[in-house]
Amino acid sequence: MSVSRPRSRSFRRLAAALCLSLASGVTAAAQDARETDAPLRLPVVVVDQERLFDDSEYGQRVLAEIDSRSEELAAENRRIEAELTAEERALTELRKTVSQDVFRARAAAFDARVTQLRAEQDAKLRAVSRLRDEARQTFYGLIGDVLRQILAERGALVLLDRRAVLSAVDAADITPLAIRRIDAEIGDGVPDETQE
Repeated sequence: MSVSRPRSRSFRRLAAALCLSLASGVTAAAQDARETDAPLRLPVVVVDQERLFDDSEYGQRVLAEIDSRSEELAAENRRIEAELTAEERALTELRKTVSQDVFRARAAAFDARVTQLRAEQDAKLRAVSRLRDEARQTFYGLIGDVLRQILAERGALVLLDRRAVLSAVDAADITPLAIRRIDAEIGDGVPDETQE
């Protein structure tokens, strides 16, 4: 038992020294890259996928469209709710002046209309919710070449989502560079009619 402890301590010291050596080497390489404006060559780079989409011109256009549609849908829901409330009040007043059979028929028709409107509005809400997912899929399909070009320039073999990485040096994060390149390449994603 006493023999394994020195080996364990030696191993820990060696591992710590190796980590420090690697960290200082990456830090020195990052400093050199900053001073020469040369891209830091790392085998693995990271990107923040959320920020890549949200901060790009394409993503900002899509998010603005989704916000606009969501506001339109909310206004439509408020209008429908006001109409149904007025209709329900009128139905309540009608109850005093018509027979039970007539009232039941009108109430059943009102309930059916409410159910239909709720289903229609829920479908519209789901469609708006799908817009972001569909736009993200389209976006990532469009930017593949841009990301591959940056990887090649950096000599990187692997691109990871920053959320899946416990820790990375700032120089390994290509998100700002990727956003600039994507904006230059695809802009907001709307075809420029002046070039057609």
